[in-house]
Amino acid sequence: MAKGFTLWFTGLSGSGKSALAERVRDILLERGMKVEVLDGDIVRQNLSKGLGFSKEDRDTNIRRIGFVCNLLTRNEVVAIAAAISPYKAIRDENRELIGRFVEVYCKCDLDTLKARDPKGLYEKALRGEIKNFTGVSDPYEAPENAEVVVDTASEEVDAAVEKIIGKLEEMRYVPAGDGRGYTEEEEEGIKARLRDLGYI
Repeated sequence: MAKGFTLWFTGLSGSGKSALAERVRDILLERGMKVEVLDGDIVRQNLSKGLGFSKEDRDTNIRRIGFVCNLLTRNEVVAIAAAISPYKAIRDENRELIGRFVEVYCKCDLDTLKARDPKGLYEKALRGEIKNFTGVSDPYEAPENAEVVVDTASEEVDAAVEKIIGKLEEMRYVPAGDGRGYTEEEEEGIKARLRDLGYI
């Protein structure tokens, strides 16, 4: 079973990418995997400081995240990216670069996004007060063939997380939670270790 892969969350601002990424990270850590999360907002403060929101700068930002994800993936780390990543061509470029790449599309309607928006950014963008706002005055190209699609307006977080983990298990990127991802020999080794520690 390959240890390293990239789990790429894409979707509009407020669609739940970061929240889902954190929940999935916690589950994978519990299963003994090495995991790093690259959150779009944090990346912009550090790795992509100084970039604006032109198409060229957005592409550069997403390429940088893809570059780091590729390094992590090659070194047997699960890289979880949570970034709007609005343009399909750059997401596909990262998929080709990384290889072991799973795309999660966080789908959400505009009314729900506006209702969730504590800063009122969508309303400001709709009034023309914010320029180049993705999903309003700037395009967002939704994935056509994402491995996982979650409608965060209608699906509960737990159900969405379960769907994502289920797909990763199906693709054999992560061991199954009930132990099915282990060989009989590995299962016996785990049981023996737990017996030694007095847990069973």
